Amino acid sequence: MVSVNGNWVEFRFYRPGASQVHLVGDFNHWRHRQLSMEPDGKGYWVARLKLPVGEFKFRYHADGAWFTDYAAFGVEPGLFGMDSVVRVPQQTLRLVQPTPQSQPTTAVA
Repeated sequence: MVSVNGNWVEFRFYRPGASQVHLVGDFNHWRHRQLSMEPDGKGYWVARLKLPVGEFKFRYHADGAWFTDYAAFGVEPGLFGMDSVVRVPQQTLRLVQPTPQSQPTTAVA
């Protein structure tokens, strides 16, 4: 499961019996022991990364086995199986026009 908030991406992988889990992807040149995930005590392993705008492929590596996240933004065939996809969108600024303040009306007698 992946969620994106601005440039921050949270990866959550349910693997309650795992002893160690790593996040691996093109954002770290597929180095499978570089990004350790931390257990949350409820069976999930979690990692948070700040990524630039773009599309990235990734997989989870748990106790020597590779896993695809089918709950991500999609999956694509990779060199060694299906890779998960996460997209970090360009942030757009919305300009809000100030609304004119109502002017009090005065009565002339």
